[in-house]
Amino acid sequence: MSAGLEVTGLGVQLGRAQVLADVRLAAAPGSWTAVIGPNGAGKSTLLRAVLGVVAHSGSVHWDGVGLDTLPRRDRARRIAYAPQLPVLPEGVTTRDYVALGRTPHRPLLAAPRTADRAVVEETMARLELGALADRVLTTLSGGEQQRAVLARALAQQPQVLLLDEPTAALDLGHAQQVLDLVDRLRRTDGLTVLSTLHDLSLAGQYADRLVLLAAGRVVAEGTPAQVLTPDALRTHYGARASVVAGPDGPAVLPVRD
Repeated sequence: MSAGLEVTGLGVQLGRAQVLADVRLAAAPGSWTAVIGPNGAGKSTLLRAVLGVVAHSGSVHWDGVGLDTLPRRDRARRIAYAPQLPVLPEGVTTRDYVALGRTPHRPLLAAPRTADRAVVEETMARLELGALADRVLTTLSGGEQQRAVLARALAQQPQVLLLDEPTAALDLGHAQQVLDLVDRLRRTDGLTVLSTLHDLSLAGQYADRLVLLAAGRVVAEGTPAQVLTPDALRTHYGARASVVAGPDGPAVLPVRD
């Protein structure tokens, strides 16, 4: 069995600020781990460190291989990233944007091959982007752009998918659609998903495991029911809340004073 994703002793210092310290987590193959925590806890920095674009101490392994030892293109064949605020180029069609995900799989400066185009078309079809293929990316709605960003990441055919706040700026219906899609793809393709999620109820209902960060350190880890407790929310979020068990996981309900 694959060893999955293993992060050990990860630390990030930006200037004089220690953003992350001794972060450890493990994600089994095909699982969904959601990183939660208050603003400024270091959630996005953690994903960028795992991706390898932020200098860090400690180690990141996938299937027993140290990702930091791999050339960038080799790493990009294993791990893909959908940022919270992606840069959407002007004048680029949805198809051409999704095709950027094939870059790690073709020779440097080479044009897309037949196999690359096939992967792009298949990925767009799965995310229901076929009808938008020739539309300029910046003319799409927020939900459509979110699907295009996800399609570009999936076109890399990664083993690990990093999602930074994939429901940011989406209403509840579109947020559910995106998370349902990610959940379906990880089950059918065996993707290992590591995401940050601001909405604790969505995190509790979609993720297999939660990692709670506070001040750059892991303060709780486990199933959603183990991590989402009134005491933890009060201690680390300063929030008054009750936690209600639901059919798909716990939901967090704010409580008025």
